[in-house]
Amino acid sequence: MTDSALSIPVAEPSPGMQLVRRFFGQKAFVVGAGILAVIVVLALLAPLIAPHDPYAQNLALRNVPPVWYEKGSWLHPLGTDQLGRDYLSRVLYGGRISLLIGVSVVLISGIIGTTMGLAAGYFGGKVDLLMTFIVTTRLSMPVILVALAVVAMVGGSLWIVILVLGLLKWDRFAVVMRSATQQVRSLDYVAAAEAAGASTTRIIVQEVLPNIAPHLIVVATLEAASAILLEAALSFLGLGVQPPLPSWGLMIAEAKAYMFFSFWLIAIPGTALAVLIFAINLAGDGLRDVISPEGRT
Repeated sequence: MTDSALSIPVAEPSPGMQLVRRFFGQKAFVVGAGILAVIVVLALLAPLIAPHDPYAQNLALRNVPPVWYEKGSWLHPLGTDQLGRDYLSRVLYGGRISLLIGVSVVLISGIIGTTMGLAAGYFGGKVDLLMTFIVTTRLSMPVILVALAVVAMVGGSLWIVILVLGLLKWDRFAVVMRSATQQVRSLDYVAAAEAAGASTTRIIVQEVLPNIAPHLIVVATLEAASAILLEAALSFLGLGVQPPLPSWGLMIAEAKAYMFFSFWLIAIPGTALAVLIFAINLAGDGLRDVISPEGRT
């Protein structure tokens, strides 16, 4: 009996299994997605796991230190703030606000910017000139200054901040999607789809958009992190999320008067904000590597 007769054919892994292997082969994605998943779970389960009402005040327990300090108590593991509110509960609920802002701003700005970028890159000509003029006009206005001016005139609130940032953060989507669409527009499979009589909408949705998705994901992660930081900056200046909502930026602003006496009041929400931004960027970069053509080989 020959060796070929004894050989056992090895089944090729399914596309789904190959995708799973690529995901777990990217250490950056695994670490970033793991941290981000923990934050999301904690934020979603905040009403169940928060030990206290994040809005309940007790002036008799102001500035109680965290449990690792000598005067700390397990009743308030992360201590209390200047109004006696439980800091662990406020940090957990603050994660909900940061994630809501990041996702909402990316959805609004992503839809606007991606639509403009696809139209400019695919049709070119006068459409491209018009979109370029609009993007250039937008880039001439600093985001933080325009956001400060609008929020100061309209008034600060959670949904005002989301709407303002969403209408200001689309320029990077438009620029990147325009460039990526121009590259894909000249490829053979797009020309083949046009020769086959496919409609423009079908070509854009089925041929162009899936091939520029890696660029879209990278921009979305960067813009989500940027939106969360901008909200924290606006809240720190008193023009973002308003009290008593437990925004991490607002918590840092409220604690700045106590930074030399109760350092944890700034360190805890600041650390939470930094870890969230780090996880989003790491997960987005790893996801880009997984789904890019280079990562598939």
